[in-house]
Order: sequence, then C-alpha cells, then structure tokens
Amino acid sequence: MASSGTASLFLQRIPGSMTVFLAVFSVLITVQCDEQVPVIIWTSEGVSIPQQAPPTAGHIVGHQQLASYLEKALNVGPRNVVLFLQDKMSIEDFTMYGGAFGNKQDGVFPNLEGALQASSSSLVLPAVSWPASNAVIGQLQDQLETSPLYMDPETLSQLRLNASSPALLVFRLPYGTGSDLLSAKEILSGNDEVMGQVMTIMKSQSVPFTAVYTGLQPSRKEAASMSLEAGLGGGRSLLQSKGRYRDQWRDRERQQRVKEQPGVYPPVEFKEDDKTCMMLWAKGLTVSILRNNRWEEHDLTPATFGEGVSPKLHGSDCDQSKSRLVLNYENVLGHRSFKLIFVMSQRHYTVSARRWFTLDAVELEYDGTKATFNGSRNIYAPAEYSYRCKSVSSFRWPLLVPRSAKDPANQWRVSFDDFQIQGFSLSGSEFSYASDCAGFFSAGIWMGLLTSLLMVLVLTYGLHMIMQLLTMDRFDDPKGPGISVPQTE
Repeated sequence: MASSGTASLFLQRIPGSMTVFLAVFSVLITVQCDEQVPVIIWTSEGVSIPQQAPPTAGHIVGHQQLASYLEKALNVGPRNVVLFLQDKMSIEDFTMYGGAFGNKQDGVFPNLEGALQASSSSLVLPAVSWPASNAVIGQLQDQLETSPLYMDPETLSQLRLNASSPALLVFRLPYGTGSDLLSAKEILSGNDEVMGQVMTIMKSQSVPFTAVYTGLQPSRKEAASMSLEAGLGGGRSLLQSKGRYRDQWRDRERQQRVKEQPGVYPPVEFKEDDKTCMMLWAKGLTVSILRNNRWEEHDLTPATFGEGVSPKLHGSDCDQSKSRLVLNYENVLGHRSFKLIFVMSQRHYTVSARRWFTLDAVELEYDGTKATFNGSRNIYAPAEYSYRCKSVSSFRWPLLVPRSAKDPANQWRVSFDDFQIQGFSLSGSEFSYASDCAGFFSAGIWMGLLTSLLMVLVLTYGLHMIMQLLTMDRFDDPKGPGISVPQTE
C-alpha cells in the first residue's frame, strides 16, 4: 500500500503547496457531499506489503472498491486485524483538530500519526461512502472467516494472539458533542490515546497486525456546528480526567440507546471503586416453590429491571478470581427476606491454555435457609467473554441442578429467560462479546435431518421396487395368430 497524506496527518511530510491543495480538497468534498467517511489502513512497524494506488482526488470509494482494497491488503499482509471503529468521523475532524494549519502542537492525533509514519505500508482513503464504511466489519469478517471480538485495552492485554490464526479485534470509539459532553477535540484526543495503548500492547506481543481506522457515519454536521474557537483549541477546559468523562459518555450513550428501544431495560450493574465488575441481564427471572403438591410461582423481573428500578445489591463482592452477585428482595412467596445469589469464579485451564469463568452456583437464601443449584458443568465461557443463553432453568432441559438429593433446592424451580451474565473483564457498562449456550445441533436441525433421512429411505425403497419389475417374455405378433388363453377350467 502506498502512503497517501491528508492535511491533518502528514504535514511534516508534504510540501506547503500540497497542504493548501488538500485543505481545499477537503472543503470541496464537504460542499459536494456530506455522506463520506475517511478510512485509514496501515500495518505494524516492520511489516511491508505491496503498494496500492490511492484513489484520485475527488473520487468517492464505494463498497466494492473498499472491499478490493481490504482484500489485497489481507491476502499478503497480517491477518490479525485491529479495527478502530468510531461512531462518527469526517475529513473535517483531521483538518480541524489535526494541526493542519500551522498549529501542529495542538494536533490530537500524535499516536495515529506516529503509527502511520512508522509503517512502511499505509493507505488513506479520504472519501468513502458511509454505507461502505458502515459495512467494514462484515467485509473483514468474510475475508478473515472469523467472528469479531469487541475488545478494550484491558481485555486485549489478557488475550494471547497467534500470528498463524486470523483474529478480528474491534475497538468501539465514541464521538459526540454537546453542552453536557466532552468537546469533539477532547473526545478525539481520548480516542487517539486508546489507539496508542492498543498498538503498544500489540507491539509487546510481537504479533504483526493490520490496523483500520474509520467511522460508522459522517460527523460533518457536528463538525460544522463547532465554533472556530474549538477548532483552534481555545474551548473551555474540564477539570475532570478524560478517562472518567469518556466512561460517563459511554454510559450516557448506552442509556440513550436503551430508552430508544421500547421494552428494553438496562442490566444490573455492581460497581466497586467506581468500576463495573459484574453485570446481569434477563428478560425474565422466575422462582417457584412446591407447596401442597402445587407449584407457586413468583416473578422477580419487575423488582430487578426496569426504568427507575434499583435492586439492592448489598452482600455482593468481586475480585480477580471470584465474584458474588447478590440480589435482595422482600416478601417473596411468603418469605420476608429472600436473596438470589450468583456465585462465579475464573481460573486458568492448562488443557485449553486460557482462562475460563464458570457460574459455580445459583443460591436461594430465605429466612435462614439456603438452596443451592450447581451450574459449573454447563454454564461457562472464556474469562474475557460474557455468557448468554436463551433459557437457563432447573426443570426444562436443566442447566442448573440441585447440589444434592437432600438439598432444599429440590423444592424449588428457577427459570431465567434471555439470560446474560458477566463477572470478570468488564470494561465500562457494556457486556463483552457473548459466548452463547446454543449447541450446533438444535431441535430444528435434528428435525430437518430426520425428515431428510426418511425421504431418502422412501426414495431408496421406491427405486429398489422399480428395479425388481420384470418384463413379459412373450408378446402378440400383429402378423401372426394371436395368443389364445383358454377361459375354461
């Protein structure tokens, strides 16, 4: 790939006349169309691949051409791909905040610029149609033939990559403006810091990689609304740290997405030292007790999830190896005090050479009695993932079983619908990539296989019967006497 500069990132490497041209070019792009997103591709330091010619000035890269660029890069380049996917991005973000007009010291992309200068194979596509950039995850997934892993720097540091097996690591980066949020310049600066951390971790693992930086949709409208003072770096400063405000922005964005989806509520979060360490979500939480040969049921969902609902989590705790999430209720099935407890642990397994977390037990504590369901045999996931299952219950295809034949759990039933839980390696207020409990052979697949087998057997039997048919050994001759068959006894 060939290095192709933009006014924001390559000022030191481009003559002054070319800088003016690129600045005018970005303005022309803005005037012509505001539905374009830049895409920046580079390889890690020390990796060199054949060059690719960048598009001509004014050309808008479409879906097929972007796929061609990515395919050529991955066919001969590293197949460990790091995708920095920003919510919004436009060429104006680089011209306004990249130090393109003589204020290089105020540029907010030092890590990105350093990576591009160190890479011998980089390509900048300043104008890509945003539907094409929006589909970049799918394109990379098809070419690598692997599923994307949504990561953060802390999770990446625990992951061990292999240069021989492809991996698609996705890092979501925020972008937003407003009176109650960080300015665009501060957000972009924080995103650049995240990219710097990721590239440092990748370099420490000595695994070559291909990096892609792009956005889901253009940010031109937001950039146009920014004042000139913000563009020159003279906006108001915030006293709190960037990392803390970035987390607050992500929390606010997640809550906004939840509000926009009717019937969807945020998960239960347990925080320790202002950091989320456990999360739980379910469409339904139900417990039942057997009394007088009859099951009495109680729905815990309204007291656990929903707008304005704050479940009591006292008694919960978490560390690097064990987590305990305690949901406290009152007046459940005649019990004044009732607790639903999820006990989790994680450890390193030598056979798989990685860390896994298990849901060791689901406990019910009520009026001094404890009922324990064992879940460690069926409910587990890689330590950096969350666990998700359509149905987790103790009676229908049970994943939870009573600890012993005499345990009080035999008098109880628990059922969790659309269940998702994570007790380790959380970043912010979002679940990590989910490890689903669904097996390969579902009920529908088995029905299809059995039906197909039955049809094959019927067809085979029919062919066999046809092959057993015998033709007559004598026929009527129209020129000779007819065959006479006596009708008398």
